[in-house]
Amino acid sequence: MTLVYITCKDEKEAKNISMLLLNKRLIACANIFPIKSLYWWKGKIVNGRENVIIAKTNERKIGKVEHEVKKIHSYTIPCILRIGASANKEYERWAGKELR
Repeated sequence: MTLVYITCKDEKEAKNISMLLLNKRLIACANIFPIKSLYWWKGKIVNGRENVIIAKTNERKIGKVEHEVKKIHSYTIPCILRIGASANKEYERWAGKELR
C-alpha cells in the first residue's frame, strides 16, 4: 500500500483532484483535511491555509497518480509525496479490488 500526500490551495481543488483519481481508478480512497502551512516561496515565508489529500493506492499506480495530479494542479510545483504503508489484510484486499 502507498499513501500519497498532496497539498492543494483549497477544498474545491482537493475534491476535484480526488474525484479525478477515483474515477480513473488510480486511488481507492481519499481523505481531505484543512491544514495550516508554513513554507518558503519566492524568497519569502508563506503562512497560509491549504487542504491536504491523503490518497490510498499501490506502487503500480503511483506514476499515473503523479502524472494526473500535475496535469490539473494549480501549483507550479505541487507537493506529491509517496509514503510506503502497510494495512490490515482486509483493507489491502478491498483497496486492491478498487484499483483493478
